Amino acid sequence: MKFALSLIALVLVALIVPFLLPGVAKQEGVDPNSNLPWQIQLDGQGGSMVFGLRPSASTLAEARQKLGCELEVAVIAEPNEAGALEGYCAQVSLGFVMARAIVTLEATEQAVIALRERALKAKHMESTTRKITLHPDDLRAVDAMPIKAISIIPTVNLDEATVVQRFGQPGERLVVSEKRVHLLYPDKGLDVIVDADGKELFQYVAPRQFALLREPLRAAVDPNTPAR
Repeated sequence: MKFALSLIALVLVALIVPFLLPGVAKQEGVDPNSNLPWQIQLDGQGGSMVFGLRPSASTLAEARQKLGCELEVAVIAEPNEAGALEGYCAQVSLGFVMARAIVTLEATEQAVIALRERALKAKHMESTTRKITLHPDDLRAVDAMPIKAISIIPTVNLDEATVVQRFGQPGERLVVSEKRVHLLYPDKGLDVIVDADGKELFQYVAPRQFALLREPLRAAVDPNTPAR
C-alpha cells in the first residue's frame, strides 16, 4: 500500500483550535515558538530534521520522546496488501500548533507480514482499510525501528495561501481534483495536501527520499489535469 495515499484514511474530525496565533495552544513545558511544522532543518546531505526527528534515521522510541505522546502502533492495510507499520497519536503540541501525528516505520514487506501473523486482532477503519494490533512482544521490538516518514494533521482547516505564506512557493503543484491539491517541496522533503472539504495533511521524508511521496501521485493525478 502506498503510504503517502493511505494516510488520508486516518484523517478524522477534530476540534477547531487556532493554528496561526502564537500562545493560544501554549502548554506548560512547551515552547510555542519551537518545533513548528515549517521549521525544517536541512543537513546539506539529503537529510532533514523536523520536530526534533530525522526521517530515515530517528527511531520510533525517539519519536515517542520528541513528540511527547504515546504512539499507538499498528499495521494499516487494505485487502490483498501487506500494509504499512504506523504509529498514531491523537493529539500532539508542535509549538503552538495542535495536530494529530502519524509516523510510518521503515519495515520490509516480509517484516510486516510476520507482524501480521503474530497479531492479536484486526478491526475495520473504513470500508476496506484494516487496523491490525501487534502482539505485545512485537510492540517492544518495533521501538528500535527507524521512521520513514512523519505526517501531521493540523486541527484547523488551512487554505493554500496560508501554507505558501509559511513554507514558501512549492517546487511543484499537483491538482488531484477541484478541491484537493498537493504542494510539493522536494528540497524540504515535504508534501502538503490542501483539501477544501477535509483536513490538510503534511507529510515529511528525508529530501533524498522524496520519490516516496512523489511517485505514488503519478497514478492519483488525472493525466489530463496539468501541474501548475
